[in-house]
Amino acid sequence: MTQYRRNEGSEQEYVINWCEFMAFRYPELSLIYHIPNGGKRGKAEAARMKRQGVKAGVPDLCLPVSRNGFHGMYIEMKFGKGKTSDKQNKWIDNLTAQGYFCVVCVGADAAIKTICEYMHIKGT
Repeated sequence: MTQYRRNEGSEQEYVINWCEFMAFRYPELSLIYHIPNGGKRGKAEAARMKRQGVKAGVPDLCLPVSRNGFHGMYIEMKFGKGKTSDKQNKWIDNLTAQGYFCVVCVGADAAIKTICEYMHIKGT
């Protein structure tokens, strides 16, 4: 049996799966999406993606649902001892200044808890 390995990507997948499951009760959760800025790419692919608008530091997840006076929510996922980079911190600060709720979550449980608080979902 292959042992399940937890990492930032697997934690993010768990959050997406949870949102898809919960969307039957909270349809807005189906709007969450991943912003594919990370990952290893060859130089040509990285250059092509940059020309198409990929920017370093943009948070991992976006929930474009307004709540609590915010335009939407951005989540930067981390796992273990992962820390935000200077570029990530700059994006978080700039998005916050534009009226978005931005948060760094270490692990899926923290992200789901934060989404529940943002969306006023109780008892999950």
